[in-house]
Amino acid sequence: MKKLCILLSCTLLAACQTTSEQRVSADTATENTPKNIIMIVADGMGPAYTTAYRYFADDPSTLNIEQTVFDRHLVGAASTYPAHVSGYVTDSAAAASALASGVKTYNGAISVDVNKKPVETVLERAKSLDKKTGVVVTSQINHATPAAYLSHNVSRRNYNEIADSYFDNGIKADVYLGGGWQYFIRENRNLVKEFQQQGFYYLDNYQQLSSLPANQPIIGLFADKGLPWAIDDSDKNRLSTMTKAAIKQLENEQGYFMLIEASQVDWAGHSNDINSAMAEVADLAATIEYLESYVKQSPDTLVVLTADHSTGGLTIGANGLYEWRPQLLREMTQSTQTIAEYFSMNQITAESLSKHMANISISAQEADKIVAAKKNAQEKLNAYLSMSKEQQQSQAKPIVEKAIYQALNKLIDAKTNTGWTGGGHTAVDVPVYSFGAGHQQFSGKIDNTDIAKTMFKFLAHKR
Repeated sequence: MKKLCILLSCTLLAACQTTSEQRVSADTATENTPKNIIMIVADGMGPAYTTAYRYFADDPSTLNIEQTVFDRHLVGAASTYPAHVSGYVTDSAAAASALASGVKTYNGAISVDVNKKPVETVLERAKSLDKKTGVVVTSQINHATPAAYLSHNVSRRNYNEIADSYFDNGIKADVYLGGGWQYFIRENRNLVKEFQQQGFYYLDNYQQLSSLPANQPIIGLFADKGLPWAIDDSDKNRLSTMTKAAIKQLENEQGYFMLIEASQVDWAGHSNDINSAMAEVADLAATIEYLESYVKQSPDTLVVLTADHSTGGLTIGANGLYEWRPQLLREMTQSTQTIAEYFSMNQITAESLSKHMANISISAQEADKIVAAKKNAQEKLNAYLSMSKEQQQSQAKPIVEKAIYQALNKLIDAKTNTGWTGGGHTAVDVPVYSFGAGHQQFSGKIDNTDIAKTMFKFLAHKR
């Protein structure tokens, strides 16, 4: 009899737990189902970048290290590996396809599976449900990440094909903001004019973002390819500026889905450029801070931020030294690439270098390294130019500016004690940040495909 009572008690307890779980599930599908979904991809921004940003943004006059907007919304981490055929290290296309569709694929794929068959994306699903959709990026709008949400292609490198698909395969977004003149205004086709003929308002400078026509689809292109580095741009918070304008265009009774990409964290990582990387993360941080205030006013909005992978193997502290010195980075007012452009055409001295690099102390020995890099690159370029066309085709053309850029980045690494393991991607898990309606669903250790799968579930439920 005692065993029977225990058995009945356990059964009743299990039934209560099941009912409770079902009730929580039902609540999640109603009260916690977002009307608006904002998906943010910080390309290349592995955990070392947001940690570095915490120290970069720290107020050195206080004893405490201040919390950043990223710290406030960290909920978990995501694995990033691609389909087995591509091993463990993903590229941006495969990772973005996983984030957009919930399907693992091969490196280079744009929302097609390993058999090269198209897979539906969350943006496409949102559009089919009469939600408005948009993409806001700092790369060209047909780069790997936005393309994975808007298109399907066997290769991310087919830039013109992908650009054409944005029109030929049905217009899937109401707002496009980023770069890309080279691909959308071509000799053989002017896609901007075709979009305009379909009622789109076209703009080509940030100033126009403050006076967009209401209830009209928008295509804004602000650069030939990607936008200038944030640190060099006329609007150093251009991602935040574009995001604010896009939301105003997208808000409606049915809700919206928007992709935002901080594209150039990755580009800085590939170049081992900590100066530009911190400026790009700062631009993203300003965007998240704006979205914090927006979600307070629109609590039916979900914001999810993650990276597609980490780039460069950034380390905060190197060479066996237990220190990292971001003071120089806080003072920089232009990118090392812009400084390299200047010195490719002008004489390099310790004094002139210091003037262009926040007046930091530059020794004669340090200046000599930059001079040597320039001289070596110029000699290689002269040798290249003396070759026949056939010989030139077998090798890359040396670029003096690039050699100076790389040398300047190494100088800044030495001054800040920053380290890198290389110029490619790494397979580390990446942080996941989320807030707003339903944000709890992204907590803990998840896979990148789980983000899209959860968003599909949200889109399947009406509020």
